[in-house]
Amino acid sequence: MKPMTRALALSLAAVLAGACSKVAAPPPGPLAQGIHKIQHVVVIMQENRSFDQYFGTYPGADGLPVQNGQFTVCVPDPATKTCVKPYHDSSDLNYGGPHGQTNATADINGGKMDGFVAEALKGQKAVCSSPDDPNCGGNGKSGGSDVMGYHDAREIPNYWTYAQDFVLQDHMFEPNASWSLPEHLFMVSEWSAKCSNAADPQSCVNALQNPGQAAAKTNGSTPNPLYAWTDLTYLLHKNSVSWKYYVAQGTQPDCEDNQATCAALPQTVGTPNIWNPLPWFTTVQQDGQLGNIQTIGNFYADAKSGKLPAVSWVVPNGKVSEHPTALVSDGRTYVTTLINAIMSGPNWDSTAIFLSWDDWGGFYDHVAPPTVDVNGYGLRVPGIVISPYAKHGYIDHQTLSFDAYVKFIEDDFLGGQRLDPKTDGRPDPRPTVRETAPALGDITQAFDFSQPPRPPLVLDPHPIPGPPSSP
Repeated sequence: MKPMTRALALSLAAVLAGACSKVAAPPPGPLAQGIHKIQHVVVIMQENRSFDQYFGTYPGADGLPVQNGQFTVCVPDPATKTCVKPYHDSSDLNYGGPHGQTNATADINGGKMDGFVAEALKGQKAVCSSPDDPNCGGNGKSGGSDVMGYHDAREIPNYWTYAQDFVLQDHMFEPNASWSLPEHLFMVSEWSAKCSNAADPQSCVNALQNPGQAAAKTNGSTPNPLYAWTDLTYLLHKNSVSWKYYVAQGTQPDCEDNQATCAALPQTVGTPNIWNPLPWFTTVQQDGQLGNIQTIGNFYADAKSGKLPAVSWVVPNGKVSEHPTALVSDGRTYVTTLINAIMSGPNWDSTAIFLSWDDWGGFYDHVAPPTVDVNGYGLRVPGIVISPYAKHGYIDHQTLSFDAYVKFIEDDFLGGQRLDPKTDGRPDPRPTVRETAPALGDITQAFDFSQPPRPPLVLDPHPIPGPPSSP
């Protein structure tokens, strides 16, 4: 991991010693109406799964195409000169395939959606042994045709239960067609860029594969990236809206700068990295909010005590991430404990949980992503909305992306302010205002704010397998 600058390290140490964000007093519950009944938004971001891999056989969803009980899609396998149809994969460990920008282009193949197996085979031949070089698959290699495997309630019963009881989004697309770091940058800032001056947001330029990842080495170390453009925390801080970014400490599975090999890298609150990019944002440093980046233990404590902030992001460590080759069961258990903590705490009646997976991980999906601007969208990923005001058993077919989360937060807590260079007071040269894209749906359609708050649904973190699905 690249060393932090001394100034950043000292600043981080200081804020961790006792700083906290300003907390805006929410309106009394009975007075809140509509979207404002949601006083806590929790974004739980897991890793590297496509929609078809997890919900391709979910009843009523836009899943794997079927005719007469048989899958109608078949992806070419250049090694065998045949093609591979989707199949049920009972394995708890998957490898997936390459999932960088060039791989996404090849997988999509002009809308044919037929490059997945070929790219996975290329990943097998790549020279890499890292837990995840985006040019390979999980654990530095690819599973080849395992990109065509799908799971259902037998492997992920709790995820299917959440979908059945709350809202499943079957057209949720990653913000751009690339790997984990760009997706996490879009999640908190609506852009992925590279900047030449930490003090100047206008010094940033579009970068979808290597954002802020400088290629040059200084004294044997890669310089810290400069995330100078404007992120959502800037608007939250400006409007005294509380936020926290909870990090499960441990390891991350990705390498810096797309290196082919690397040792397991640490993931801690004090270590900015691929899944924890906010400490590198100029705004977070200047606003004195590094202390808002906290351990997962603080999340459980805040949920139990009813002290969740208005906006939370929760990111896993490598073991529980579901990022190949992390076990599906470990991620499922971890996510269930997060949701159980919220449901068992005082904040449940005013919370919206947005659960998703940051990119497709090389796994097959049959839906060609729409083009909304020069940056995206990328491939489809699962999306679930869980809330006492979520509709019951509803499948949301709107075109969505993580931009919809930001838009919801802005509409709920910021009076509809946007990360817009013309209005946010801190202009940068981002190509578009993502929240206003005409194709982007409105995530409030997943809610029924006229209904009484629904009771919690506390699930067993170690569930028995559910029933099999059928094409």
